[in-house]
Amino acid sequence: MTNDASEKDLETTFNEKGELISPVLPDGVKNFLIDIDGTICDDIPNEEPERMGTCLPYPDALRIVNKWYDEGHRICFFTSRTEEHREVTEMWLDKHNFKWHTMLMGKPRGGNYHWIDNHIVKATRFKGKFTDLVVKNRDVEVFND
Repeated sequence: MTNDASEKDLETTFNEKGELISPVLPDGVKNFLIDIDGTICDDIPNEEPERMGTCLPYPDALRIVNKWYDEGHRICFFTSRTEEHREVTEMWLDKHNFKWHTMLMGKPRGGNYHWIDNHIVKATRFKGKFTDLVVKNRDVEVFND
């Protein structure tokens, strides 16, 4: 169910000098980047692509992802699967009725991700159960002011 993000969904923004900068989503709308293997279904390595089309989704993941989509959030699957696996992955998502907008292939493999960006980034580690998100305070690594 791809539905690419429309430029009309983005708000024009300016820096403190009045210069145009990258647009942002409206307040309250999140860009969810969601892994596939081991997060919304069993962990299937790229080396065994024949399993990609037959695995089952995690029911809680399907329910929560579709709920976020229906609430107006952006759903982007961000996966270590390669472009070679795009077709089987899109067919699998659609077959199981995931609602989504975009998919980025080729996420670096190996985990231990540390994302540096000029926009706010929040991360949640999947530990076997998809639920609504809750706020908890944790220590994080940040740049020294």
